[in-house]
Amino acid sequence: MAGVIVAFPNKENAVNIRNILVRGGISVMGVCTTGAQALQYTELLDEGILVCGYKLPDMLYTRLREFLPPEFEMLLIASPDKWQGETMEGIVGLSTPLKVYDLMNTMEMMQQAMDRRRRKRKKIRPEKNPEQQKIIREAKELLMARNHMSEEEAHKYLQKCSMDSGTNLVETAGMVLSIMAE
Repeated sequence: MAGVIVAFPNKENAVNIRNILVRGGISVMGVCTTGAQALQYTELLDEGILVCGYKLPDMLYTRLREFLPPEFEMLLIASPDKWQGETMEGIVGLSTPLKVYDLMNTMEMMQQAMDRRRRKRKKIRPEKNPEQQKIIREAKELLMARNHMSEEEAHKYLQKCSMDSGTNLVETAGMVLSIMAE
């Protein structure tokens, strides 16, 4: 689950940022005043955005970024002289004084980027191991030889049988091999 965490050394500043985000339609999972508290919140979430200041009582933003899970982005709100020139992956900077419009646009941009990455991760399928590929290939070859099918037709046939029987493609190919071997 994606979420937003706000961390500033001054509790009042953190609450103000949270209120701006909530008014803009962004759900905030937690407000905290230390890096350790922020890291505790990240354990409850799959991915998200940490909105924070340059320096928290227990660590600087660079140290906090090192400890953040890779699925988290950081939105650093600080004066440009505090972060200009330093570039770390996963950190977007907004300069103070903060404009609500800039904050909301930046948050929207970061959330859209996270959504794109999430969709991309879901599209990537794990590859079958060579043994599984061999079983599927043998089943297709047997179907092609005995039933005079093209490779594409044999593959579609295996997929349809797999869907109809509720088994995966490798199991279906194994069943086809055992039935046709008799």
